[in-house]
Amino acid sequence: MRKIVFVALLMTMAGFLSPVSAAAVQAIDFNIRFFDKRIYYAEGDPIYVQITISNNSPASYRFKLADERAFSIDFDIRTVNNRQLNPADILVRKRSQNQQVFFREIAVEPGEAFSFVEDLRDYVDLQQPGSFIVQARVYPELYRSALGSQKIAVPAENAALILESNRLNLNIRPPVIQGQDGIPIEMDTATGAILVRQKLPPDQVIEYMLVARQKSQWEKYFLYLDLEAMLSRDAVSRRQWINESEEGRRLMVMEYRRKLQSATIDGEISTIPTDFTIERTNYTKADGEVTVLQKYRIGNFTEIKRYRYFLVQKDGIWTVVNYSVTNLGTE
Repeated sequence: MRKIVFVALLMTMAGFLSPVSAAAVQAIDFNIRFFDKRIYYAEGDPIYVQITISNNSPASYRFKLADERAFSIDFDIRTVNNRQLNPADILVRKRSQNQQVFFREIAVEPGEAFSFVEDLRDYVDLQQPGSFIVQARVYPELYRSALGSQKIAVPAENAALILESNRLNLNIRPPVIQGQDGIPIEMDTATGAILVRQKLPPDQVIEYMLVARQKSQWEKYFLYLDLEAMLSRDAVSRRQWINESEEGRRLMVMEYRRKLQSATIDGEISTIPTDFTIERTNYTKADGEVTVLQKYRIGNFTEIKRYRYFLVQKDGIWTVVNYSVTNLGTE
């Protein structure tokens, strides 16, 4: 009888000492989503994915999160034909080095969630266009100790503890086509046709841009916006632009475009107007100015602003290079 009690006690203690059971893992929700959903290109900006681990169990959920996230998570990206994409070179280098893996233990309490953001390009080679299915995995006991270069076999009960996320559909478009003037040629997401700048007068350029913003058609919105000129409007930005290399300037333009799209910079020009009226248009052969009354719905009232868009003309094409805003109150 004593032996039976002793064995039962050992089994109970083992249950308490186990970091997390397979049943407990089933109460852990592992979800991924695009952090800033937009159009992705084969050679372009980072593809950020937000990773969220939610604890729906009655007990704390603990896992190890490596400082170098490549040892805590992984991404499985496949084509629609179920062909797995190759890992990124940077990921292979990180995991093949003989190094100490630093980590911290994260405790997610019942009803709480823990999130962080990763770039898919740090994990998978995404240099080819196409349609893909993305799934992430989290290794609570770190990648190296579970599936790393030491080739340690993973017991079935531990393999069940690896968290697998939901699946995302990822569409990657061909690399941006450069026009003769070096400006990227935009593609219409609805039709797939190349968007070409037309020889429109300044007021029609502004109308085209604002209507595109109302419809969240970013390709059309950026078509007549001179991002390089917008970047160098002030002295500090201009000096930085001048001192950058060609590659550095390209990255600056890409980053500025991303921030405009996420409204983290120059939010006044990227905010969606509920209504607008072009009041006045003045232009010469080289310069133009268009004044627009724009309205924005904020809760139970409407905010009114007067915008002055400044344009320049080159080879018959007008583009926006600057703007100013005057607040006119609400109605």
